Amino acid sequence: MVNQLEFFDDIASSVPMGIDFESSAMSITKPLHLSVIGAGPVGLALALLAAQRLPQARVTLWDARQFDTDIASDPRTLALSLGSVQLLERLQAWPAQHSQAINAVHVSQHSPAWGLSSEATVQITAQDEGVPMLGAVMHYGHLCHALQQQWHKLSTQSSQRLQSRFGTPVASINNQPHSVEVDAGIVEESDLAVIAEGGVFAKPGNLLLDRERARSPLTLDYHQTAWVGQVNLTQPHGGMAYERFTADGPVALLPLPASAGVHAGALVWCVPTARDPVAGLNSLQRQHLLNTLLHPQVGRVCDISALKSFSLGLRVHHSLTQGRTVRIGNAAQTLHPVAGQGLNLGLRDAYALVQALRQGDVSQALRQLEWQRGPDRWALLATTDFLARSFAWQLPVANTLRGLGLAALEALGPLKSRLAHQMMFGFR
Repeated sequence: MVNQLEFFDDIASSVPMGIDFESSAMSITKPLHLSVIGAGPVGLALALLAAQRLPQARVTLWDARQFDTDIASDPRTLALSLGSVQLLERLQAWPAQHSQAINAVHVSQHSPAWGLSSEATVQITAQDEGVPMLGAVMHYGHLCHALQQQWHKLSTQSSQRLQSRFGTPVASINNQPHSVEVDAGIVEESDLAVIAEGGVFAKPGNLLLDRERARSPLTLDYHQTAWVGQVNLTQPHGGMAYERFTADGPVALLPLPASAGVHAGALVWCVPTARDPVAGLNSLQRQHLLNTLLHPQVGRVCDISALKSFSLGLRVHHSLTQGRTVRIGNAAQTLHPVAGQGLNLGLRDAYALVQALRQGDVSQALRQLEWQRGPDRWALLATTDFLARSFAWQLPVANTLRGLGLAALEALGPLKSRLAHQMMFGFR
């Protein structure tokens, strides 16, 4: 059976459920002041981890939005791996009632590859991997609200040590020889500042994020557009997540919790921007086209919401650290959604940083973070980049290679299990 806490296994072994983290010993010689910029899921998870795992540290959480903003209503869809779910459970910030377990993943190609008599498919199930679920799906707002409520609870209990700066946009972060200055109108000095906000949904006009976009050392436009929304299905999804490789790009359908007998799925539909087959269609036409693309096992799409679009690209910093500044999550790397792993990668960044800081020396912790997170980051970046680029290859051989690769993966059980393990817990 797969170790369900694989990446976060030392939490399970050394910190049982319900233990008071603040009673844990830690080898910090002087109090650490940590500033976390960004109160999205990754920033909030980092702040909670630091609050619970670094009991001597001061933690300040910064965000431009007001605390009483209705974050719970944000309908964006998140796919979380099993490792991420387990971490959030340990933080007592997992809103299980709003989640849908992913019991299986079904990957297929729309047209048969040369040399194959039928479509190539790969199916990975939680049962085969010996785990309760492969991951889960939920709305961004529900997760962010649960994390924020837990942070508010802890910061109220320890107001001298845990502080919130909601409604306070950070204009700049300036590294000093052994500290960092966070400039939000008034300059505050910290031992370490972590930028944990950014990505495709970040709005322009935020001075810090605008500067971050300008200095990203590696950027790539895939010339692809992602259309996102929700569909209703004629049959239950059974917790199955679907990924369908089409001639234009991948189509992903994630299971959503059933509501009033409606079987719903979250849609991510990637197409080439220059010859977008979705933009000019009305809702009924999009529904019809989607039904011709999805695998028959899905059933039929009987309704489709208004779809939103955004451009797809790669933006990545070669290093997570720069002086006493650290970037994690979308601030460090924005990926193509083909593998649905961006948030999970950010949560693993947050966990690794806090674990490194428990050793007490900030400079050593930052060096440890770089070498420890390198394999996971770059393996996932390379994988998603290769898949994203492959859909631009207008050659018959590309379709054939994808199809043969899927067929080989399904035939090689240990390799398929290894891939499932990496998707649940990261590349190690």
